[in-house]
Amino acid sequence: MADLILGNARIVTEDEVFAGSVAVQDGMIAAIDRGTGLVPGAFDCEGDIVVPGLVELHTDNLDRHVTPRPKVRWHAGSALMAHDAQMAAAGITTVFDALAVGDIIDGSSRMATLRDMVAAVTAGVASGYLRAEHRLHLRCEVSTATAVEMFTSLADNPLVGIVSLMDHTPGQRQFVHEEQYRTYFMGKYGFSHAEMDEFSRHQRDNADRFSGLHRRAIAALARDRGFTLASHDDATADHVAEAAELGTRLAEFPTTIAAAKASRTAGMAVMMGAPNLIRGGSHSGNIAAADLAAAGDLDLLSSDYVPVSLLAAAFRLHQGPLGFSLPAAINTVSRNPARTAGLDDRGIIAVGKRADLVRVRATDEMPIVREVWRSGRRVA
Repeated sequence: MADLILGNARIVTEDEVFAGSVAVQDGMIAAIDRGTGLVPGAFDCEGDIVVPGLVELHTDNLDRHVTPRPKVRWHAGSALMAHDAQMAAAGITTVFDALAVGDIIDGSSRMATLRDMVAAVTAGVASGYLRAEHRLHLRCEVSTATAVEMFTSLADNPLVGIVSLMDHTPGQRQFVHEEQYRTYFMGKYGFSHAEMDEFSRHQRDNADRFSGLHRRAIAALARDRGFTLASHDDATADHVAEAAELGTRLAEFPTTIAAAKASRTAGMAVMMGAPNLIRGGSHSGNIAAADLAAAGDLDLLSSDYVPVSLLAAAFRLHQGPLGFSLPAAINTVSRNPARTAGLDDRGIIAVGKRADLVRVRATDEMPIVREVWRSGRRVA
């Protein structure tokens, strides 16, 4: 006898959509049947779509709850619970919380709260109370003087699975357009023109001293531990060649079509931001996610800073002018990120896979998440 049966649904597998039902036993998918009938005791999905639980590899959303306003620091455990609820409500059942190891601002709130956030996620997972499954993604700012020491102190946490190498120095990668760099940081931190000039000089000096050395050192440590290694904001063929040499598997938010194509040629999965796709472009003036999707160079999406954008972006790929099939669109937020992170037990609706399932009502404006199950247990 199944623990749960979702019936009268449109089931989205990795390669087709059909009317049917999904039976769950002991947290795993036990059977998938075609047909419109509803067996006794089944949960009636009323013709809604059922997709796999979404897999999020890079979100800064926990930061927003820990520091909800400038100079306001919220209790990390409470912030985690709010963040977790938001993930589940968005249909995300596996989330890698991306925490900054190093920052370009000395004494930033991210550095002040880093260890509290790691401790909160670790304790939250141990408690069993969280709705989504949480893991850690260490975002290493390689131009930070103490980046290697900080990474080493956190790397043995068993929740760590992804390590990204990033460098937000002006004039390259995310901020190849330096005017965008000045606009962003002057607006965020209230710098005067003179303060911005000094800040930029300081960042370039740090990059010259530390970036190359730290990039190689952290990559070696990550490879030794079997972590998924990501390169962040690559813009040029040289960036991609360096990433490939270091053993990178994931190209996070490449800023040019050339870098995205080179990354895929080198065997990396290319990830872009769902907010970029929904908004129609990058807030930093870089390549639009839709352009990469149209060129066939987009493998997976991340909600980045807007959790609800992940499912919405998948449906935009399907319903908009890009014309993805629904399975191909859903794969960008479930199967593909799961495989990239080495999580082969989830990400698709198939017998023997984990019963992470999301009931979705499709509307003309946006998809509506109606219920969410993780390992067969309802969490939203």
